[in-house]
Amino acid sequence: MTGDRSRASISAWKPQVPGISEVFHAHFTDHAYPAHTHDTWDLMILDDGSVDFALDRRRHGATGDSCVLLLPPGVPHDGRTATASGFRKRNLYLDVSVLPQRLAGRAVDTPVLKDRLLRHRIHQLHAALAYGGGELEAESRLSFIQERLHFHLAALRPGGPGRAAHRPATESRDVLDSRTRVGMSLREAAAVLHAHPTHPTHLTGKRIDQARKLLPSGHLKAFPRAGRPRRT
Repeated sequence: MTGDRSRASISAWKPQVPGISEVFHAHFTDHAYPAHTHDTWDLMILDDGSVDFALDRRRHGATGDSCVLLLPPGVPHDGRTATASGFRKRNLYLDVSVLPQRLAGRAVDTPVLKDRLLRHRIHQLHAALAYGGGELEAESRLSFIQERLHFHLAALRPGGPGRAAHRPATESRDVLDSRTRVGMSLREAAAVLHAHPTHPTHLTGKRIDQARKLLPSGHLKAFPRAGRPRRT
């Protein structure tokens, strides 16, 4: 990591652990993500600083080392630094074999979980993933995290993302995916989906995912500017 506050420090890789599509570590000092969606669950812990984000157009904030952020697939969200010192975070992108898509609605209204035990287990999983040959330990730790997340989601009332509000984007995913490379304006996407221009953020997420996959495999150190769009 460089001492230049205008730069970001990033490390990302795909582990050989079923259910984890990507591991992402970052330190951002001045950063903002555009509104976008993912096909995976985003499980994040903060190591330092604060983050401000909107999920399904409702703003939230997270600070400190006792909380866990869980952002569901298919739901628009953004993110930005909330303090001058920025923030450090560690993300796990979990596919629907770990948490099924049908539970997404339960995570919308309460994406910040105050659970020190869950946070500690996620920290332990990241530690196992940081060293080669820790796949079996990582699988075991992921199962404990999965159990704890199901416990939290079972206690939450179903919210907005699984309902009709996001049906246009869901039903038209194939249309948007077919235009990932050549692009599609929000106005054009809105016309195709018969939706408000702010709805087709799925296309933005797919293009971010595609750009990330073009980077070399393995641990990645990148980004001369912290303001470039990345995952939240």
